[in-house]
Amino acid sequence: MEQPSRGNRISRRSWLLAGLATPLFSVRAAEPLEVKYDGDNLHLSAPTLHFLIGKPLERLKDGAPVAYVAQVTLFGDDHVTPIKRGQGRFVVSFALWEEKFFVTQLGTQAVPSRSVEGLTAAAAEVWCLDSLAVSTVGLEPNAYYWLRFELRTADQKELANLTEQPVVSFRRIVEFFSQRPKAGEPRWEPLERRLRLSDLPRMAGRGRNG
Repeated sequence: MEQPSRGNRISRRSWLLAGLATPLFSVRAAEPLEVKYDGDNLHLSAPTLHFLIGKPLERLKDGAPVAYVAQVTLFGDDHVTPIKRGQGRFVVSFALWEEKFFVTQLGTQAVPSRSVEGLTAAAAEVWCLDSLAVSTVGLEPNAYYWLRFELRTADQKELANLTEQPVVSFRRIVEFFSQRPKAGEPRWEPLERRLRLSDLPRMAGRGRNG
């Protein structure tokens, strides 16, 4: 019986290794937290994060609105010292007859609330994250930083505590995220990324340097 040539053995081995490496490469290439820079602010997206699912979606389809609180924190390269923060509070409802989502971003004394309707689940998730931004004023373009994104739901009492004053302090938001969520209130694992402003993709037409 004719034995396979060494060249064939190498070829098959190469294909096998390539097949094993492909999923590893895909995992590494899938960045859980994507960040863009407009010259003034950092904007983020999380393609693998879905929060209009599970128990929150069940509540929405039962006709109850669901409140989400998000926080974005920029740390120094020591991963400890917070430098900048941004936060967002969103109330989501679901129109059963249209099977579409209605989202309101709660405002502050300086920034009015705004709403959007007729969205799919994916579009509503994107809209919420796209509404978040972190100022880069005073940051060094070539220094390294850590960006952390946190998200959890809030019950009506918690949301009332966060909205009873026109301006929500960052301290209150930090305290909120440090608390253990109440039964039935999901919290997603934080997403983090190390970055440098000079390395980030730029958003055309936005910001002072856009």
